[in-house]
Amino acid sequence: MKSLVTATLITSAMFASFAQADDSKAIQLYGKANLAVVVADEGVDTYSDIKSHASRFGAKGEFKLDNGLTALYVYEWQVNPDDKKDNLTARNQYLGVKGNFGEVVIGRIDTAFKKSQGKVDLFSDYKADIKNLWEGENRLADVINFKSASFNGFKVAATYVTEASDDPEAKPGVSLAVSYGDEKLKKSDTYFAIANDSEVDGVDATRFVASIKLDQLKLGAIYQTEEKVDGTDELDGIFVSAAYKLGSATLKAQYQTADQDMGANKTSTTLGVDYKLGAATKAYTWYSRIDNDIDGSDEGYFALGLEQKF
Repeated sequence: MKSLVTATLITSAMFASFAQADDSKAIQLYGKANLAVVVADEGVDTYSDIKSHASRFGAKGEFKLDNGLTALYVYEWQVNPDDKKDNLTARNQYLGVKGNFGEVVIGRIDTAFKKSQGKVDLFSDYKADIKNLWEGENRLADVINFKSASFNGFKVAATYVTEASDDPEAKPGVSLAVSYGDEKLKKSDTYFAIANDSEVDGVDATRFVASIKLDQLKLGAIYQTEEKVDGTDELDGIFVSAAYKLGSATLKAQYQTADQDMGANKTSTTLGVDYKLGAATKAYTWYSRIDNDIDGSDEGYFALGLEQKF
C-alpha cells in the first residue's frame, strides 16, 4: 500500500510540474487494467483464481531541445490488484534523448533481445508467454539502450547491461538485435529480426524471428538457442503463432517447444479468442496446456477476462 501511495504521489508531482509546460507532449498518463477468472489444473492441484495480467499505469513525455533533439522519459509501474501486498512493481523507467540518429536512454528497460520478438507472442503476459519456457525476456535496470532510426526498413538496437554496484560478482552484458520491417505489421506486411544476448542475466542466447501478414491473417515464428554462460543448461526451441481477424473477433493459436540437452523437453499449446467491445476495451478467453517431460507433469489453464486501456 505504501508503494502505491508513493507512486501516486510521484506521478501527481510530475503532472503538477509539467502542467505549465508549453508542450502538449510534456506528460501523458496511460495504463491498462487486465483481470481474468482463471481455472487451473496442475495435476496434483485444481483451483480457480482472479489473476491480473500485467495491469499497469504510467507517465511519459517529450520535450523539444535545440539542434533537432528531443528529451523523453517513461515511468511505468505494474499494479497487481489480485495481491494484498507487494502490489506495485517497476516496469520500464528511463530517461533519454532522440533525434534523426535514433534514440539513446538510460534506466530500466526491455533489452534489445526481448524487443526483437515484436508482436509474435500472441499471449504475452499470460500463462503462455514465451518467457515461461525460454530465457531472454529481460527488463533490466542499470542499462544503456540504443535503437537506430530506420534505414530502408532496417533498424539496429543495442543494450549494454552495466555491473550492478551492489553485486560484486555481476558481469556486464550486451544485447544486440537487427530487424527489418514493422514489428506491428502496420507499415509493412513482413517483419524479420535476429538477436543475440551475451552474458545477459547469466545467459547466452540467439534468436531468429519472422512474421508476415496475409490480409486478415498474421503468422509468426521464432527459433531460439540458449545456454548459461558456464555452458550448462543448453536448450533450443521453436515457436509458431497465428491470428485471424473475423469481424470484432480475433482467433489466436500458438505452440512453443523447449528441448534441453539431456533430451527432456517442454511444450506449450494455446488457443484463444479476443473480442473487441470498444476502441480500448476487449473481452478474451484462452486455454493453455503445458506438457513437461522432465517431471512428467501436465498442466491446463482456462481464462475468461476483460482488458481496458486508458
